Amino acid sequence: MATVRVVLPYHLYTLARCEAELALDIAGPVTLRTVLDTLEAAYPPLAGAVRDRATGQRRPLIRFYACQDDCSNLAMDAPLPDAVATGREPLVVVGAIAGG
Repeated sequence: MATVRVVLPYHLYTLARCEAELALDIAGPVTLRTVLDTLEAAYPPLAGAVRDRATGQRRPLIRFYACQDDCSNLAMDAPLPDAVATGREPLVVVGAIAGG
């Protein structure tokens, strides 16, 4: 069991009524899929806000960063860096800003 730290942007932690930084216990390999599955199970209001309910893919204006690297386009089952899997570094969820 790994404890992964997840940092959410204001609009998501307000929606979930939780703290900005969460500690999630992940069973099995630490991937975007397992982290998001655990996050949505623990905070049901986030289901559909971070990733599409039908496809399971991230929403277009949501980005994921681990160890200062953009992990948004990684395969959902690709392992996250060891620093994230061990809780030394957080997985940061960012809501991108669009406009013109």
